[in-house]
Formats: sequence, structure tokens, C-alpha cells
Amino acid sequence: MKKILITEDSPTMRSLLASTIGSVDGYEIVEASSGFEALRLLPREKVDLIITDINMPDINGLELISYVRNNPNYQHIPLFIVSTESSEKDLEKGLALGANEYLVKPFDPTRLLELVGKYLG
Repeated sequence: MKKILITEDSPTMRSLLASTIGSVDGYEIVEASSGFEALRLLPREKVDLIITDINMPDINGLELISYVRNNPNYQHIPLFIVSTESSEKDLEKGLALGANEYLVKPFDPTRLLELVGKYLG
């Protein structure tokens, strides 16, 4: 069972991401409503993939990525951004910080599942 951390402040979008990925056997979903909550969960949950929004209260997605990529315990974990921020600049910044993939909302569920499968086998 692979564990996926979804960090998204919108309950509707978090639910949509969770139900999309949860529709496939073999994935367990852990949800965080903020970057701060995600950082609190990381030491307790052994996650295999992190999906994060960018725009969130307290710790935003870019700060979360920066923390994960600079921490030896978590830097190996694949990380996706799913955000409404769709400019080339946002995309480049997210990938430069260490995100593996960047999907723009509204995301294509089939593409999301393809990417999850690619990274988690």
C-alpha cells in the first residue's frame, strides 16, 4: 500500500484529489489542510508521494517543497504541485524548487493517475 499526502486548503479540491487517487487500489490517502499541517504529519506518516497546492495559509506549497527538498529524511519523496497558478514563471519556480510534476487546476484526472502510477510503480 502506497501512502500519498495531499496538502490542499480547499476541502472540495482536497476531496476531489483524494477520490480520484483513491479510486485506484493500492493507494492510501493522508490529507493536510495546510503546509503547516503537512509538516506536522511528515514525521508520523511514511509517505511515498506528496501532492501540494501553492496558495495556502501559513506555510505555502513552495515553502513546503523547499523544506522537503532540504530535509534528508524526505528529499527522495516525489512531489507534485496541483495549482491554479498557470504562468510559465510559476511552473518554472515550482520545478526549480524541486517539484517533480506541475499540474494546473482544473487538472485532468487521467493525467494525475498516470503520473502517480509513473512515480509509484
